[in-house]
Amino acid sequence: MQVTAKAKYLRRGPRKVRRYAELVTGKSLSEARAILAGYASPAVRELTKVINSAAANGENNFGLDPEELVVAKIMVDEGMRLPRLRPRARGRADRYYKPTCHITVVLSDQSESDEE
Repeated sequence: MQVTAKAKYLRRGPRKVRRYAELVTGKSLSEARAILAGYASPAVRELTKVINSAAANGENNFGLDPEELVVAKIMVDEGMRLPRLRPRARGRADRYYKPTCHITVVLSDQSESDEE
């Protein structure tokens, strides 16, 4: 069985989050948590929250054992970019964009991942 959790419009660039998402894809839940605990990046904190949320969804909604869950895949997609203005010389302004991202975590049983 697959269990998902999503976090949308996080104020981090998707490239910064993908860096850590690639480290834990395919690992067991406890192993993924241990790997992410070794990093201090704000992107890791948000990724850990989504992984813990997916584990809680599996445990509370479907009665799955968290020890048997595996991180099947993590998708980090680009969200909308928030336009901002930066003051420049002579009363002008330059536009720049603040990126956001959407994180989707899919956890599955180890028994299901063994069959594939």
